[in-house]
Amino acid sequence: MKKLFLSLSIVASWLAVSCVEESNSSSEELSSPKISIRLTDAPASYDEVLIDLQEVRVHFSGEGEEEGGWHTLENVNTGIYNLLDFTNGADTLIAEEEFTVGKISQIRLILGENNKIKKDGVYHDIKTPSAQQSGLKLNVHAELEMGVAYRVWLDFDASRSIVAKGNGTYSLKPVIRVFTEAASGALKGMVFPVESKPYIQAISANADTFSTYADTTTGYFMIKALPEGNYKVDFNPVEGYQIKEIDEVELVNGEINDMGTVTIEEAVTAG
Repeated sequence: MKKLFLSLSIVASWLAVSCVEESNSSSEELSSPKISIRLTDAPASYDEVLIDLQEVRVHFSGEGEEEGGWHTLENVNTGIYNLLDFTNGADTLIAEEEFTVGKISQIRLILGENNKIKKDGVYHDIKTPSAQQSGLKLNVHAELEMGVAYRVWLDFDASRSIVAKGNGTYSLKPVIRVFTEAASGALKGMVFPVESKPYIQAISANADTFSTYADTTTGYFMIKALPEGNYKVDFNPVEGYQIKEIDEVELVNGEINDMGTVTIEEAVTAG
């Protein structure tokens, strides 16, 4: 079966890897450095977005006798993932591995051919453009040190990654944001009424935009991995409700701003 070397595209201008030091008392007792990779997603207007994950590889430059080059991780949770299971703050561990001291410079995902979307109850294959099969990679530059765990989140923006063609087919143009919670903030809240189903955008002072949909059952929403600063948050509901804008929403690194319940008013009809 032919496999796809998936590019990990950065849609933000920053990247970080979180480092958590363990509380061992001496260097002899420190554990080997470990890297874990987790998958999360921004919601999309599909019933399902299915990604066929086959392998995760990292490019490692080791010290001493450790061989450098591309390494296929052994502890990978392969299979077909519905990205929409990991929205509004949810995530899942897809790979974890211990290394010796050295540097990880790149990460690459390898997908199989069973990538599909489900829209209006019907499944459609996701075609993969030839440019993605050339093995484009993500630069990471993570220094691995004894006793340190490195946690990387891959935010797969399903809505922007699926391209609908004019002939009724779909293709994959992956948009993936890499982040660490320690170097970012988040906002969350509840939308009322749930039936307003708003598309929510957090817009920074630099006009960078981060988005999600409110959960259609509970109204809950969360946008993670937001750089510190002030944001304008726009709520764009379905027809019959008014657009709502909230200015000066402050986000602090490592903290979650709870916006509470955001009420969306019904549209005023001429009468």
